[in-house]
Formats: sequence, structure tokens, C-alpha cells
Amino acid sequence: MALFTLSDLHLSLSADKPMNIFRGWDNYVERIENNWRRIVTDSDTVVIPGDVSWAMHLDDAAADFEFIDRLPGRKIILKGNHDLWWSTMSKLTRFTAEHGFGSISFINNNAIRVGEYAVCGSRGWMLEESGTDSKLINREVCRLTASLKDAVRLGGQPIVFLHYPVVYDDQACSELMDVLIQFGVGRVYYGHIHGAGRAKALNGLYNGIEFKLVSCDCVDFTPVLVR
Repeated sequence: MALFTLSDLHLSLSADKPMNIFRGWDNYVERIENNWRRIVTDSDTVVIPGDVSWAMHLDDAAADFEFIDRLPGRKIILKGNHDLWWSTMSKLTRFTAEHGFGSISFINNNAIRVGEYAVCGSRGWMLEESGTDSKLINREVCRLTASLKDAVRLGGQPIVFLHYPVVYDDQACSELMDVLIQFGVGRVYYGHIHGAGRAKALNGLYNGIEFKLVSCDCVDFTPVLVR
């Protein structure tokens, strides 16, 4: 049983917003499927840290979720900044049950045990040149804290998945970093960054925590082995 992660699938199977207008994204859906099927088995788990579908509403995302559901393995999904279809946990759970998407579950103020690990995280927040929104940061701090507390309850070693990077270029979100340090998190996987932006992305240690960028186009549209 292996644990993988792959962020920013940006599926648009029921929306007219294909990513192949961007350099390097040609045939990206086929590449994701082929690489996924090549290395992931039904006994494995894949965490998707956000930007899953371009759909505006949950029902409109059905085709994208159907694509994900029929891929091998269990899938755990977190929210990204473009996931406008995201809803309450009860509505997300009802949606997957009604459509028979039995391999998909969600992280939203909770954690999910996968073997000896506890998968946890939140959307996070990215520091921008225009400044920060303390209310949004505090909300994500609360969500990440709730998820990590649930990981402690479950008893697994926490591995954090975020959509936004905690550290980018010469900036760090100290509020979220403090939570990671408080709970003794050793590894964080994140997405959001694409293209030339990867030059400023952190892949390595910061404050004793290992960070890794796993956006599709930054990892050759291939799930990354976590354990």
C-alpha cells in the first residue's frame, strides 16, 4: 500500500476551459491517466491538494469526478483556489454517494488515516506582493489546526498537504509555519505554482520541514510517491 500525491489536475471535462492553451499542458488529461495507471494500484492512495476541476458548481464537476473515480486507488481531495464547486462536507459526501464515486473522500477540518500516516491539511494561503488578509490567514490557521488535531486523535504520523505554498521566494507565512512547527510536522506537499514560477518554489528543508511542490506540470503529470 503506497501513498502518492498530485496537485492541480485542472480538469475541464464538462467545462470549456482546457489547460492545453498553456505551454507544456498538451494532452494533459491523457498524460495524467497514463502515468497514474502506470504506477498506482487499487491498494494505493493518492492525495490531490486542490485545483481539481474548473467546474463552477458541484453538479457540473460530475464528469471530472467520474474520471478521477475510475482511476486506480483511493483519492483524498483538498480545496484549491480554483475549486469554486467546493461545498460543505455533508454536500460533498452526499454528492459522491449519489454518483457512486466510492473511491473519493475529502479533507475539510479533518484528517484521514492511511496506514501509519494521517493525511491532513487545508487550502492554506499565499503571501502576495499586494499584502495579506489577516482574516483569511486566521481562517486557514484554524482549519489546519483542526486537521492536525484530528491527526493526533487518529494516532497516525501527520503528513500535511496544502494547496498554497507556505514558503515562496523570499516570503513565508509565519502563522501557518507556526502551526506546522507546533505539531511537529516533518513533510509538506503543495501545489498552486506553475510554469516559470517553479524557479522560486521551495523543494527542500525550511525550519526543519521538508517541502515539495507537486503541481502537475512541475512533476511531469505523474503522481509523486510519498511513502
